[in-house]
Amino acid sequence: MTDAPDLSQLIKSYDVRGIVGETLTAEVATAIGAAFADAIVLPEGGSTVAIGHDMRDSGPWLADAVAEGLTARGVDVVRIGLCSTDGLYHASGALDIPGVMITASHNPAAYNGMKLCRSRARAVGDNSGLADVRALASRYLVEPYAVAETRGTESTRDMVGEYGAFLRSLVPLDGVRPLKVVVDAANAMGGYTVPAVLGTAAGLTELPLEIVPLYFELDGTFPNHEANPLETENLRDLQAAVKEHGADIGLAFDGDADRCFVIDERGEVVTPSAITCLVGLRETARERAADPTAAPTVIHNLISSRAVREQLATAGATPVRSRVGHSFIKAEMARLNAVFGGEHSAHFYFRDFFYADSGMLAAMHVLAALGSQDGPLSSLIEAHEPYVASGEINSRVDSVPDALARVKAAFVTDEVYSDEFDGLTVEHWPAPGEGERWWFNVRPSNTEPLLRLNSEADGRELMERVRDQVLAVIREG
Repeated sequence: MTDAPDLSQLIKSYDVRGIVGETLTAEVATAIGAAFADAIVLPEGGSTVAIGHDMRDSGPWLADAVAEGLTARGVDVVRIGLCSTDGLYHASGALDIPGVMITASHNPAAYNGMKLCRSRARAVGDNSGLADVRALASRYLVEPYAVAETRGTESTRDMVGEYGAFLRSLVPLDGVRPLKVVVDAANAMGGYTVPAVLGTAAGLTELPLEIVPLYFELDGTFPNHEANPLETENLRDLQAAVKEHGADIGLAFDGDADRCFVIDERGEVVTPSAITCLVGLRETARERAADPTAAPTVIHNLISSRAVREQLATAGATPVRSRVGHSFIKAEMARLNAVFGGEHSAHFYFRDFFYADSGMLAAMHVLAALGSQDGPLSSLIEAHEPYVASGEINSRVDSVPDALARVKAAFVTDEVYSDEFDGLTVEHWPAPGEGERWWFNVRPSNTEPLLRLNSEADGRELMERVRDQVLAVIREG
């Protein structure tokens, strides 16, 4: 028998990402569909799976291939067609069935992939079933699976209107003051979901929002810029348009529109940590209004700003630190029944949205906060950005363990707090006026010989000094 292929570079820790026609083919997608059925759907009592896809040209035929694998194993399929990833999560939650989203998120045009979830949008990651899917799919490529005695059926359902109505029920925007909103969809799924949710394209009522569209034409070749708002180059058109139009706010969505970056009225980027503060405080206030004794849990990953935990704790929330990564924070959200969760990468998670992430829902919270008062966004956000962060800086090293050991030897002393919860975190944060306040985290990449540095301090000069000192040790030799 031919050896099973190694799919570890295709089916990764959190999802599936590969080059279409090379590592990701129709044959591979069919094997993944059958493996998903056998590793997760059928053992957990499921009988139906929702499938959606983004705007990439390969999306429809990859969805066909996944559906073939699922139906061959006796699983019914509901095809919801073109959607954002959070649109697929909504379908999974509303219909209480597992789901497959065909997307490569912000990756370049040559790529596509998949995000898998259990019923009600519950996570599938390397430690929660994805490794089993990988192993079975690899086997099915050389040892074909048995076709079920009764094949599954396929049906279609347009759910974008239901998705929009559900989000509006969570964050009503009817009563906000009129706002001018520039949206950069990067020729990706925001160009489909924004008109449906914030406009009237899906038959919903008109909101007091004037949407100024940038790159709403769906085009998986990304002719204007990549759909990755983490890269500052991809925000420049939006920043310029906000100032040109005198807009109140700018929103940038990534390829599958599950992440959202925010630009203020000056054209300045609002950090995802500040959005975590803003939305976390809104959700905390809502919980405590219903029960003043509540201490709602809010999850933040360990490289979010220190302001997140400080402000949430002051407001009566219980901030909980998580490892970096979608499957980790999503699992913690469900385990702790957290009301909200935020990541530095602009993924925002909501208990009321099946503990899943939604860029659109985060954007709606910001619009609601902005539109319920008269000041500009910069004034609203200022209190949530008290410290200065470096952003994530990658360094390629000869040996990740050796470089981590050098950093530990140089910076871990009796005068600091340190832990190895996720990489190495070192923190020197005394009470105000009692010394320099700074922290940094160094994490290894899962796939490359890289170390990722994030640092923060209560002043720019101090942050830059700490950043440069740590980088010098990482890059020694």
